[in-house]
Amino acid sequence: MISASYLEPLQPPDSLPLQEDELVLMDRLMGLSNQRIIELGCGNARTARQLLQRWPACQVTGLEVDAIQHERNLAHPQEGLNFVAAGAQDIPFADASFDIAVMLKSLHHVPMPLMDQALSEVARVLKPGGFLYVSEPIYGGALNELIRLYNDEGVVRPAAQAALDRALADGRQWEAAGEERFAQSVHYADFEDFAKRMMYPSFADHHITEEMLAKVRGVYEPHQTPNGADFVRPMHVRLLRRKA
Repeated sequence: MISASYLEPLQPPDSLPLQEDELVLMDRLMGLSNQRIIELGCGNARTARQLLQRWPACQVTGLEVDAIQHERNLAHPQEGLNFVAAGAQDIPFADASFDIAVMLKSLHHVPMPLMDQALSEVARVLKPGGFLYVSEPIYGGALNELIRLYNDEGVVRPAAQAALDRALADGRQWEAAGEERFAQSVHYADFEDFAKRMMYPSFADHHITEEMLAKVRGVYEPHQTPNGADFVRPMHVRLLRRKA
């Protein structure tokens, strides 16, 4: 089953409220002060590092499956921040180790057959009453139309929502605690900046050919201005609470 709310007609991205600082939303929904937090698929840990700058009493553990990014993270240590090479489907921590779990644009990267297992693992390592904050990009908007030319996520994104629906429907581990939709602004200096950040990530090989590169450039260029290219990324947050 795919989330009914996910399949509703997409609200135009530019009509969604802008949320440039997602930490503000996270703090409003969960309270980030003095929390033990695990981020699953932390990427370059930008959000985790910013979180600790504002709430230094927190302890944050960042899990990452991309070996290249993990080594880069380890090369830049920060007080209160711990990095572990692992995936959400097999979390190397004891039961009830964390107050909050965060997945920022990462649930749809978990292999589809392992999404249910991942959500069960997150429930295991959360304390009763702990929150799981899942922020996923909505499949729509000009930026999505550009990215889907070489990396179409039209299957994995609904699959992530369906996994959340199954976890809630099961009723043993999770209960719904909130839902938000918002937009984030995304800026690229030029096409080379876009390509470096979006087409050649260290965690995936999109098999970009010269022909594909030219095709994506052609769709990108109308958005380019003397000051760069600006897009709006629509986002969908679902907040789950670990049952006692």
